[in-house]
Amino acid sequence: MNQTIHPRIYVEQTLALIKPDAIHKAEEIEDTILKSGFIILQKRKLQLSPAQCSDFYTDLYGRPFFSNLTAFMSSGPIIALTLTRDNAIAHWKSIIGPVNSIKAKETHPGCLRAKYGTSEHKNALHGSESFPAAEREIKFMFPNSVIEPFPSREATEEYLSKYVNPTLLLGLTELCKHKTHNPCIWLADWLINNDPNKPRICDGATVEEAE
Repeated sequence: MNQTIHPRIYVEQTLALIKPDAIHKAEEIEDTILKSGFIILQKRKLQLSPAQCSDFYTDLYGRPFFSNLTAFMSSGPIIALTLTRDNAIAHWKSIIGPVNSIKAKETHPGCLRAKYGTSEHKNALHGSESFPAAEREIKFMFPNSVIEPFPSREATEEYLSKYVNPTLLLGLTELCKHKTHNPCIWLADWLINNDPNKPRICDGATVEEAE
């Protein structure tokens, strides 16, 4: 019998910036964002000072283009967006395309930077590069937000394999044996009663699991 293998889904958040050269196309860009399966969790329009731009792009300090970048990013208003969907970071990066919008017009003509970018460095849009970058950038643009840590895929899989999957597999095996009419309720009760971290009751006394 052929079994359908469903892909793993990782819900992530990423920061998107609509830069000064594309601010007039913000509504059009946001429409593309929504049609690409993203949910916009947070949005604000603001104008950064050169000092704030330097803080935001601190990892690029010392690069030859750094002063031009901060001058450009502080030259007009921007729109900051917190986006979420499965594999949000990689998906948003693929939609906006290469950093150099001039080269993007040749190699990735369908990407957003090719469409809205105006020069080599004025590339219309920003996207977080990684989990740590996304967390830092979202906090920078939305300082009053409470941002949950971004677990890596490896950390998520390790946690599930160590703390969830063994007990869940036993529960599902028992469920298949009983074939109850209310499988979700039965499994929930079974998991509560068979929680490996739950103290055992023996002859009226609580016995903690050995470390």
